[in-house]
Amino acid sequence: MGTRCGDIDPAAVLHLMEHHHLGPAAMNDLLNKQSGLLALAGIGSNDLRDVISAADGGNLEAAVALDIFCYRIRKYIGAFAAAMGGLEVLVFTAGIGENSPEVRRRVCAGMEAADGFGIVLDPQKNALASNQARAVQAETSRVKILVVPTNEELEIAAKPCGSCPAKPRP
Repeated sequence: MGTRCGDIDPAAVLHLMEHHHLGPAAMNDLLNKQSGLLALAGIGSNDLRDVISAADGGNLEAAVALDIFCYRIRKYIGAFAAAMGGLEVLVFTAGIGENSPEVRRRVCAGMEAADGFGIVLDPQKNALASNQARAVQAETSRVKILVVPTNEELEIAAKPCGSCPAKPRP
């Protein structure tokens, strides 16, 4: 995540609070605003484009942050595929998923083996920028790989909350 910690051992929270004398508000700030890519990359930005640029420029901390980011996505893909008994489609969406061919490439790397996932990205299709939904898998891929643009703000605005009166969708 950009500034949030992600999954951590709860004992780490207690250790930090005790040994660094952090109260609940400070701990909340640390976990939600000072962690994630921002902390790992060490470049003063949580924008993945900046992290990739710094990593490409030789910044080791940014390179490690990018590696961790993509590793964790692969880990979740594997966990969810195992829980579902397989995988038919892998969808990349939202800002990073739809706009970062580098992240898609890194996430899919190592998942090609036919006796494993069979996720094979087509490098040319992956590199093409588009604002349309598209398939980016190679012909040899057992799993479809889709890039699906979203408009998260429109979706959030169009769906009433449980306690709000329903509004007609645009």
